[in-house]
Amino acid sequence: MVIDAALANGVHAAFEFSAIALGAAMYRRALREQGQGSPLDHRNFTVLAGLLLGAAIGNKAVFLVERPDVWQRLLAGEWLLPGQSIVGGLLGGLIGVELAKWRSGQTRSTGDALVRPLVAGIALGRVGCFIAGLHDDTYGLPTGLPWGVDLGDGVRRHPSPLYEIVVLSMLGSVLHAQRERLAAVPGLQFKLFLAAYLLWRLVGDALKPVRDPYPLGLSGIQWVCLVALALYLPLVWRAGHRLLPKASPA
Repeated sequence: MVIDAALANGVHAAFEFSAIALGAAMYRRALREQGQGSPLDHRNFTVLAGLLLGAAIGNKAVFLVERPDVWQRLLAGEWLLPGQSIVGGLLGGLIGVELAKWRSGQTRSTGDALVRPLVAGIALGRVGCFIAGLHDDTYGLPTGLPWGVDLGDGVRRHPSPLYEIVVLSMLGSVLHAQRERLAAVPGLQFKLFLAAYLLWRLVGDALKPVRDPYPLGLSGIQWVCLVALALYLPLVWRAGHRLLPKASPA
């Protein structure tokens, strides 16, 4: 599969915008289904603004962690550089939402409505990553497995974006099947999604080339996932523990 850089960037951008549009439409629908009104309602808009601002900052920040060489280009005055990180977008968006809720005095959980839009949006975006091939940083390491894909350099590689689509489909299906049970603890569905996605990226990115290795040979994104999981899993455990049946007094 050979595709030139200009076409690759165009295709990738088209899928990115389509993923954003799909996610936005599904988010509006999820809010209506949960009786939370429109995204433009005051409370929802405050959360949405925090989400978008946090995600915008986070996806660039983690990309710079992954690609420290880009700092040199930034210092040279190249401000409009391509490159972003879904992991950074998710973590930045989470921080942005929590800050927005704290600032506006909201205590309600808001993440569950985002799970299906995120699953669908990320999966659709990964189609663009796969088509972009070697022009995108998501391609995999060489492999002798029968489903390895030649992206144009004569080397059969792990189709890492397709792996992620499969993982997201499985994760989304499980969470959807358990949605009624998980709804007993508002916010738990999102916590499980985020923790599972971070774990997948920690493991799955081992099948991708590491351009700028950090300690233990891990990539910058893998280290971000590792630190985020260490901080976030206790919150997931506490939320999940609320689903367990309470013991009756003796």
